[in-house]
Amino acid sequence: MDRFVEILEECDTDFLLFTQTICGYCNRAKNVLNSKNLTYSEINFDHEDNLRSEVVGITGHRTVPICFDMRGEKPIFVGGSDHLIEYFLQ
Repeated sequence: MDRFVEILEECDTDFLLFTQTICGYCNRAKNVLNSKNLTYSEINFDHEDNLRSEVVGITGHRTVPICFDMRGEKPIFVGGSDHLIEYFLQ
């Protein structure tokens, strides 16, 4: 959990995305955020050993992307790209 907490604490953008290199849903999430002029940090699981199991263990979300809204006082776990789209419809 240390690396995950470190990433959350260092994040200074509107959203935080955990992704993989080849992922259409990750691209979809980034396109949604770009269309809303929101900033995001991207952490690619392909470049972070053991981080995926840590994030899945905390969120319970097994697929990518894994999206967090970082704009408030505490990070809000949003879910995947479909959840992100629904999040903006609320």
